[in-house]
Amino acid sequence: MIDPLDRIAAALERLSPPPAPDADLLAHPAYLWRDGALSAARAFDPLPLDLMLGVERQKAALLANLERLAAGHAAQDVLLWGARGTGKSALVKSAVGAVQAAGGPLALVAVDALASLPRLFDRLGGQNRAFALFLDDLGFDEPGEARVLRSLLDGGTEARPANVRLLVTANRRHLVSRDLSEQDSAINPRDVVDDQLALSDRFGLSLGFHVLDQDGYLAIVRAYAARFALPFDGAEAVNWATRRGSRSGRVAWQYVVDLAGREGRAV
Repeated sequence: MIDPLDRIAAALERLSPPPAPDADLLAHPAYLWRDGALSAARAFDPLPLDLMLGVERQKAALLANLERLAAGHAAQDVLLWGARGTGKSALVKSAVGAVQAAGGPLALVAVDALASLPRLFDRLGGQNRAFALFLDDLGFDEPGEARVLRSLLDGGTEARPANVRLLVTANRRHLVSRDLSEQDSAINPRDVVDDQLALSDRFGLSLGFHVLDQDGYLAIVRAYAARFALPFDGAEAVNWATRRGSRSGRVAWQYVVDLAGREGRAV
């Protein structure tokens, strides 16, 4: 007679099958870390690095850091912060793509769950390859939520693998939302501020991104238009940005996609 506990365990295994095996960690340019498994990204097609205009200082710093990581040298965790649509995420992918194009053994891993990062470190440590873990559009409403990442970046009991570093994008420089009233309620207001700034201080490289002026926006549109052999109309591009209420690299790309569609072209 089968033990009832064995039957229950077998039923649970059928309902919750084990995670799929990881993709080959040396074979793909980018991966997704989801539900405890690493799968190859279906398409990794970053913009060429030379199309990332208006962020030359940020581009040089990020590229140099990723080159060091790929070479097995000391490298920093990176926080890319600033206005929406200013190229933070695009620059991460373009810089990784540039290192790969130059032969650097580096892969990008998109991560969507902080709590699972220690397991991911275990998977990636010891691989004959470097990995940039990408946490996109990160932000915390409560300081307590940020302490998990703080511990993983610095101060935890277990060191991260030397071949793994984090690339985090955020709209807020300090990641944790702040309110003026916090300084009225704390016994020592400075303690509250220090606790909220402690996370951003863990990143050895912090890169700010700011809103474009009109000349910068048009330079990006012009570069896209030249790359895809599309007509450039500055007045039309400005009108597009005005109607969108924003001048940014994202808006420039959206305009170029619309333009290409009207011209019967693919980009």
